[in-house]
Amino acid sequence: MESKENITLDTSHTVLEPYNPEWVIKYEQEVAKLQEIFGEKLTQIEHIGSTSIPGLSAKPIIDIAVEIESHAEADTFIDSLKKIGYTHDLSGSSSERHFFRKGTPTEYHLSICYKSRGSFLKRQLAFRDYLKTHPEAKDKYAQIKNELLKQDPTGKNTYISNKSEFVERILKEVK
Repeated sequence: MESKENITLDTSHTVLEPYNPEWVIKYEQEVAKLQEIFGEKLTQIEHIGSTSIPGLSAKPIIDIAVEIESHAEADTFIDSLKKIGYTHDLSGSSSERHFFRKGTPTEYHLSICYKSRGSFLKRQLAFRDYLKTHPEAKDKYAQIKNELLKQDPTGKNTYISNKSEFVERILKEVK
């Protein structure tokens, strides 16, 4: 008899939902767990990404950035994060961050970034704060995301790369 593996499709990247104030509550609940893990090594923790911007439609994934002093310390947290459901995603990691996912479908993205290397967190906060204070830019970003998701229903590949053009334009304006 042939055995069939139970495969769960992660649809969290394929849909944009209207802004949901519950996203803030989910962020705050997760922060409590992360603060326990990172303790004194934590220099900053922020809700980033579209779910952090009131009124903006978003994929229902809470993006969290945790800043620690040094890249050298990041690997020490992998096992503790695994115990609360996070999977280290090497393909999403870079010289500026360690990237993790949690949930099936994905509910959380976690970026451990480093105070001593790169500007990942600075860019994320600049973009988030700009959209919070510029409703016309927020509306344009929502429109772009909706159009791109129609072109790339996976919510990955061209969705991400084409969205980046708008983000870069805003970041240049912020400087």
